[in-house]
Amino acid sequence: MIDAAWAKDFAQEWVEAWNSHDLDRIFAHFTDDFEMTSPLIVQRGYEASGTLHGKNAVRPYWQAGLDALPPLRFELIDVLIGVNSITIYFRQTSGKLAAEVLIFNDQGQVVKGIAHHTMQ
Repeated sequence: MIDAAWAKDFAQEWVEAWNSHDLDRIFAHFTDDFEMTSPLIVQRGYEASGTLHGKNAVRPYWQAGLDALPPLRFELIDVLIGVNSITIYFRQTSGKLAAEVLIFNDQGQVVKGIAHHTMQ
């Protein structure tokens, strides 16, 4: 079971990493071969399945998000705790809400991320 204080600290650092626009800082939370699934992967034409595998595949997708205008900024709303996962609930630059489910290995690194976005 994930500790509540650890989950809150991780979620805050995750948001701060994204807000720093430092891709290496963001990637520090993830294993090299992690899996990322998001409807935006499909919407933006990266992969029809909606899933990218590994940092090399995810890098251009996330870099495009970091390069977008207006500049990307997240606001942490809440973090929900699972057994080996957390869900980070946040507001995006656009004001839309999003949630990201992150599944961890025993070393506290993300092995799988599943994003959920308001698509309207």
